[in-house]
This record gives sequence, structure tokens and C-alpha cells, in this order.
Amino acid sequence: MNVTKTIIAILLCGALFVQCRPAQTKSASPTIENEKQSVQAENSTFLFPIVKDGKYGYIDNTGKIIIAPQFDFACNFSDGLARVLTGSFSTGKWGYIDKTGNYVISCQFNGVEAFSEGLAAVRIGDSDAGKWGYINNAGEYIVSPQFSRVNNFSEGMAGVSVGDFETGKWGFIDKTGNYVIKAEFDDVNCFSDGLAVVRIGDRGKGKYGYIDKTGKWVVEPKFALAWGFSEGLAAVAIGEWGKLKYGYTDKTGNYVIGPQFDWAFPFSEGLAVVGIGGFDPSKYGYIDKTGKYVITPQFDMAYNFSEGLAAISIGERMSAKWGYIDRAGNYVIDLTFDKAWMFSDSIASVGIGDKWGYVDKTGEYIWEPTN
Repeated sequence: MNVTKTIIAILLCGALFVQCRPAQTKSASPTIENEKQSVQAENSTFLFPIVKDGKYGYIDNTGKIIIAPQFDFACNFSDGLARVLTGSFSTGKWGYIDKTGNYVISCQFNGVEAFSEGLAAVRIGDSDAGKWGYINNAGEYIVSPQFSRVNNFSEGMAGVSVGDFETGKWGFIDKTGNYVIKAEFDDVNCFSDGLAVVRIGDRGKGKYGYIDKTGKWVVEPKFALAWGFSEGLAAVAIGEWGKLKYGYTDKTGNYVIGPQFDWAFPFSEGLAVVGIGGFDPSKYGYIDKTGKYVITPQFDMAYNFSEGLAAISIGERMSAKWGYIDRAGNYVIDLTFDKAWMFSDSIASVGIGDKWGYVDKTGEYIWEPTN
């Protein structure tokens, strides 16, 4: 598996920021742009995907193999089930396994998303003309395939779109497939803290605001970009593309932290990643909920805190080295890796070249990098 394919594979099934939007692209594989996906299933037993000799299986957080490598691709568990692929990304089929490695839902779909709130979005047909619906954990259709794009369920509702892939309007359905909020938006994200980000107008020109679960505007569309709410605040941007300034708003639409950053991301564990230095920021750091820098901008890339640690990098994007810092900005794990991801159940996925492994919070491998 080459480096590019490995990175794409990681992005397909891992989330960096706490958002629940899959946002399908014209691809046969699942995507999770800003998807809110946990690797923790309801029984609180974590399993982590590994790849060995080109096949995917699962380990626990001690590095013990629980499900032997046998799949052509495998994603994190969610709601007790994991997406697995047989065949290639372009022509293969997707299904779901349980934590014993047994198929609960056979590989039969052209595209799939993670289970969320007991339902999963699945696609029948190719990425251009195929339709999305929702199944339960027995593989039964609860909502028949009829949508061109879909989001995961969150807070009992899911964003769906019909019509043309690029111009179709978005609305929200309940778990019976009935519209709760009619399709009148140009883009939507999932509900978070009782509100959902929606856009009116074309991408790049339209404005984002927030609606409640009745479809009523709570914050009128006035932002150039907006994230969902996390820990009571939402990152929003104003200005023209290429010259955006980000700040943070509360649920009334009032700024708690005024627009001043060149990039800003949702809060996690009381801190948020922000960037300064233009559209492609030169440095990233972390602020608290008052907007005060807790860790000054000094990293070339930075991810959210998770379990008290954050992955950061120094150097040019393709040659950068990654390590982990604590909330004081002190290095806990040195700049050792070519790629690094967030901690979950005390381990984190890290990359060396085209190989991927897992380390604990001391930086010791519990699974040596393999491919």
C-alpha cells in the first residue's frame, strides 16, 4: 500500500474534529468530512483497525489481535458495528461486521457510512446516479434509497438532499424517513447542541446560519463559513474567501471571541486550534474559551486535544514530523512520526512512511507500523 492510498484510507474512516457530517463525494468509498464518529461502541470495548500484508483486521488497546487481518479495507467501530470492504474502492462492496469479526450485514452496498443512533446510510448504485437510504443493524431498510446525498443521524434527525448532486436542496428527516424540516437549504450539517448549520446560496458566496429542530432561524445566515456547536461555542468566519477572519459565537449569534484568526476549529476539552498567518496559516496554536492563547501559535499543523494530548507537527506538509503535546504545550512524545492522529482509549494511530501503527501515551509502540 503506497503512501497516498494509506493516507486516503485513514481519512475515509477517521475524524479529526468533532463534527458529524459525512458529506458524500463522488466516490465509491465512505467519506467522513467532519464526520462525528467514535471508535467506542456501546459496550465500551474498543477495537482498532490495523493493516498487515495488505489486509485489515483489528486489535485491542494492548496490541492483541482480536480479528485477524482478512478484509480489503476496514473502518472504526460505531454502534458496535464496523464497515468493511471486499474488493477495490472503485468496484468493491461494503458490509458490516461485529466485534467477533462475523458479518452482521453482508457486503452488498456500493457506499456506506458509520452507524449512528442505530441507523446507517448506505448507497446502491454508482456515485453519480446511485441513491442513499438508511438501514438498521439487522440490514433492513428503514428508509428506502432515494437521496442523492445524506448525513448521519444526530439528535434524532438527518440531513438529506434530492435532485442534482450539486444543486439539490437539503432538508431534515426523522428516523421514519418523514421530512421534519423541508428541503430548502443549499447545504446543511448535523444537529449539535440542538442547532444545525445551514447555508443559503452557492458555496463560496452564500451565507451560513443556525436553525433549531423546527427549522426556525436561531442565528440568521450571516457567516461566510461556520462549524457546528461544540462545548457551547461555534467557530464562524466573516469576510471574503481568501481573507476570512474567524471567531466564536454563542447560540444567540453573539460573538464570545471576536473574528481575528485566519483559521479556527471547534473546541475540544476546553481548547481550540486556531491559525494565524493568512489563508494558509504559517502557525497554529490553542486558545481557551475567553480567546486567550494557552499555547502560542508555533506549529505548522495541529489537531484537537483528546484525552489530554494533541498531535502537532513541525515542518513542510509532506516532510513534517509529528509528535504530541500536553495542555501546557510541553512535548510528551517527541517529533518522531510522519503522521499522527488523535488519542482514543489511550492509544493513537501514527505513520512512518507508508506504514501505520499505534503508540501509547508514552510514545511506546503497542503495534509496530505495518502495511
